[in-house]
Amino acid sequence: MGCVYFVRHGQTVWNVENKICGATDIELTELGHRQAIETGEKILAEGIQADEILYSPLVRAAETARHISEITGIPRRMEPRLREQNFGKWEGTSRRGAQFQKAKEDFCCRYDGGESMLQLAQRVYDLLDEIKAEAEEKTYILVAHNGISRVIQSYFFDMTNAEYAAFGVENCAVRRYVF
Repeated sequence: MGCVYFVRHGQTVWNVENKICGATDIELTELGHRQAIETGEKILAEGIQADEILYSPLVRAAETARHISEITGIPRRMEPRLREQNFGKWEGTSRRGAQFQKAKEDFCCRYDGGESMLQLAQRVYDLLDEIKAEAEEKTYILVAHNGISRVIQSYFFDMTNAEYAAFGVENCAVRRYVF
């Protein structure tokens, strides 16, 4: 039985400000770098074995993956399908905005220039299907974003739309999923 690990990137300024990051390339804060280093140390201390770290091309995930890789010795490779969802006109706005919350209820919505949740799920599910086919031979650590964490959770567990919308993981949390 194979598995995959998911790690959300470290803290960013927009996380602190409760803004929607989406596909906007936002750097880690000093705390975010420390969180990534501590996560690498945790993975090493817990003896988590992986063949490769796949990470989003956005700098916040790339830097988190770099820290983890340097500490654990696990090689890393950029995986474009792990890029966070593009929230179009909502990027940089408040995560709690009433109009954004309403728009999130429509999984076909492209957020005026962004990407729908269905499009996001397609690319992440395709990646997970590929990983599942290799799961008996390889174990991966996926370093990405909160939106990606929702899709991964929905791949492994049935969720209502409300559960999907409410699901999230803390910065640098490590979650294990078994195929």
